[in-house]
Amino acid sequence: MEIRFDGKTVAVTGAGHGFGRAIARAFAALGARVFATDLSGDELRETAEPGGIETKALDLTDRAAAARWIGEIERAAGGAIDVLVSNAGGVAGQGPQPIGEVSDADWDVIFAINVHAAFALARAAAPAMQRARAGRIVTISSGAGLAPSLTGIQAYCSAKHAVVGLTRQLAHELGPFGITVNSVAPGFIRTNRATELQWESYGPEGQKALVERIALKHLGSAADIANAVLFFASDLASFVSGQILQVDGGR
Repeated sequence: MEIRFDGKTVAVTGAGHGFGRAIARAFAALGARVFATDLSGDELRETAEPGGIETKALDLTDRAAAARWIGEIERAAGGAIDVLVSNAGGVAGQGPQPIGEVSDADWDVIFAINVHAAFALARAAAPAMQRARAGRIVTISSGAGLAPSLTGIQAYCSAKHAVVGLTRQLAHELGPFGITVNSVAPGFIRTNRATELQWESYGPEGQKALVERIALKHLGSAADIANAVLFFASDLASFVSGQILQVDGGR
């Protein structure tokens, strides 16, 4: 079966670089009308260069703004979003620190980016999907949503566990309407400044040890994550919901 998304409306968050850019471009290359958002307008313009991607710079920690963006897409498309990919997330520039030194602001911003945005987007997109009795929601969680995080950041690990919980709960709530909800949980992949700094912090020995713990003995790429999202969004996964797919090379 050839996977195509001709005539489909796809919304992708965190599309300015890394996973989000790869996901947005992959859908566009397969015929979808893609709407992409990120904080950085400059990065979004670079994402959109191949064509077929409509962009809007947006701060998804503003849940009302996130909901307005969903409404704008539905009006432009003339109906429900077919595929919503909640990829926006990350560590907000933070590094590991003892629990006693974690501020409320540091904790809250990571939850706002990773969990609250995914919730707000699903809440806004679900009603039209329910009326259409069809739809795909794919979240990007992390290996940190299933085990302690390599980052050592308490809020990040907790937030990604919450994304996993939200995914599973929405799968049960929205399943009767023909909507599937699944999550891709990437392993360690070098895609941005934060992961580069993390990689460098391990040093040569730590880097070698990390790779040795991977069954395939090499790191993955953003394209590997995009491929998993395409699977969940395709007809091949029509009877798959509430699942967390670890894309980590086998750990």
